[in-house]
Amino acid sequence: MKLVIVSGLSGSGKSVALHTLEDLDYYCIDNLPIGLLEPFVQQLLDNPQASQDNVAVGVDARSLSDDLQHFPQILKRLRERGIHAEILYLQADDETLLKRFSETRRKHPLGKGNVSLADAIRQERTLLQPISANASLHIDTTHTNVHQLRDLVQERVGTKSDGTLSLLFKSFGFKHGVPEDADFVFDVRCLPNPHWDPRLRPQTGLDQDVVDYLNEQPLVDEMYTEICDFLATWIPRFESENRSYLTVALGCTGGQHRSVYLAQRLGAHFKTHYPSVLVRHRELP
Repeated sequence: MKLVIVSGLSGSGKSVALHTLEDLDYYCIDNLPIGLLEPFVQQLLDNPQASQDNVAVGVDARSLSDDLQHFPQILKRLRERGIHAEILYLQADDETLLKRFSETRRKHPLGKGNVSLADAIRQERTLLQPISANASLHIDTTHTNVHQLRDLVQERVGTKSDGTLSLLFKSFGFKHGVPEDADFVFDVRCLPNPHWDPRLRPQTGLDQDVVDYLNEQPLVDEMYTEICDFLATWIPRFESENRSYLTVALGCTGGQHRSVYLAQRLGAHFKTHYPSVLVRHRELP
């Protein structure tokens, strides 16, 4: 049985993730107290008629605090019983979460009594830390809309074969913030910038003129080669630790040219070595 535990901050997209997995024929249940996770799995195992190959469970900070603290032990026991358990943890920065709650006028699950929304968000981060620390995959939805999140969950979780590494190359612009879900971050702002060429400024790293320009820069090729060598050395080490997901972020100033080019080029290279490689450009529409 494959078990995906979906958790994260309220307003970060947990419901979207669960609905996406349900559309992919996962048996889904939401708001299950962590203390009932093992009995729930046992019930599925004991009842052949209820047997499910793919199960997704949504858990949040409303579980008892003692259960949250014991989550690592619960997870360990499930895996010792042969359950292929993965944890998908969704998050976003405080400003984005405050804006989303303001726009939807929803009440935060922990916003009771005189607790402000900002305090509820901070409290939730603290309570969910044991789950976040054990997550197989973090997805930062700060700059992600509903449709992009559905695509990410479908491609990284829903279609990934058990035991294979899902590798994501993500371009971004430093002026819009560093992705919180990245395992590696490479700063490529030192490379020649097509932005200063008026002809190339309105284009992106996906356009052939920009690709040709960067292909001709020795520093660009040198950085590409060294990043390739670094990843080729260390990705197998992550695989040996049974890591299922790895996110490599490449950042330039605005996330339009250099980072896009390198993410594309690295993605194309590693697709020849790994079956599940994705490329995403955070700042491009």
